[in-house]
Amino acid sequence: MFANSHLASYAAHSLTSRGRRFSEPKANSRTDYQRDRDRIIHSSAFRRLEYKTQVFVNHEGDLFRTRLTHSLEVAQLARSIARNLHLNEDLVEAISLAHDLGHTPFGHAGQDALNACMKEFDGFEHNLQSLRVVDTLEERYGLFDGLNLTFETREGILKHCSLTHALTLGDVGRRFIEKSQPTLEAQLTNLADEIAYNNHDIDDGLRSGLLVEERLLELDFYAHAHREVIDTYPGINGRRAISETIRRMINRLVSDLIQTSEQRIAEFAPTSVDEVRAMGPMIAFSEAMQQEATVLKQFLRENLYRHYLVNRMTSKAKTVVRQLFEIFSAEPALLPPDYQIMNMGIGDAAKALQARKIADYIAGMTDRYAIREHCRLFSIEEF
Repeated sequence: MFANSHLASYAAHSLTSRGRRFSEPKANSRTDYQRDRDRIIHSSAFRRLEYKTQVFVNHEGDLFRTRLTHSLEVAQLARSIARNLHLNEDLVEAISLAHDLGHTPFGHAGQDALNACMKEFDGFEHNLQSLRVVDTLEERYGLFDGLNLTFETREGILKHCSLTHALTLGDVGRRFIEKSQPTLEAQLTNLADEIAYNNHDIDDGLRSGLLVEERLLELDFYAHAHREVIDTYPGINGRRAISETIRRMINRLVSDLIQTSEQRIAEFAPTSVDEVRAMGPMIAFSEAMQQEATVLKQFLRENLYRHYLVNRMTSKAKTVVRQLFEIFSAEPALLPPDYQIMNMGIGDAAKALQARKIADYIAGMTDRYAIREHCRLFSIEEF
């Protein structure tokens, strides 16, 4: 029933998965990777992504992307690419939908602030937090904590990891110690994520008015796609022209990624997932396209992510996260009971455990919940 005969021999096959941390009976109507996807979609952390920042804080506009819409867009791109490369679409979808589950409110600003707060307690990193969410923090099942996902999905969620952290993660951290590769599905999802956020941040940046098209037209990559649109649809302008331009940019990136990856797979000629793990990266852009993508990322960093209005939001976001952490650290009794360490001692281990619980609480907040919680604790008008 689940033979996956359309998949290449080097794709991840659910029947030969390395399995789950806790043994469970197989489902009759779904593969293991489909089951992973379904568990992720039904998780509390996934629902909260609807109100977590991508670039713009959730209340700044209804049409800007959130972590949820971004995750759906990554899943769509990843499935399309996987289909062309005869890789496992269900696995790339599961990884795509879970890859941002550990993100803080307020995007990277929230993460940077929480990492600074956790500096003496081993830091905070959203990839590790995403794994922590699916392994430990979700509470839905009677037999285990977390979602008990397959090894391959968990491996794909953990895109990067320091050697220090890898040593504490067991099997899923081993590839960072051994310098081996994850599945092609994991490699693919990582680049689908990059394609999605670069191009869709352009869309949101233009919609917000923080980016101006005249500056974008100085980039060859954008200008080339824009000329195609004008040539194809004389007189087109406004949102239609922008959407058509971005669509062509995404198509160029996806087409290049598929073509280059096909060539690299043919050169390496793997015959199994184990051989994929022992070889170099195979999912990649061409050198020319990688250069274009790098220039695009630099442009966004300088003109959008560091825009003074975004900096203002970033500054306020960091203040909210830092002050929440500080007040909960000083007075743990202000935390909800589930996040308090009962009968906590005064040693370093107890302090570290309480700090991690505080980080879990803050990281799980949506933008609007973090703002509301800050008001409750700091505003004289909130009693």
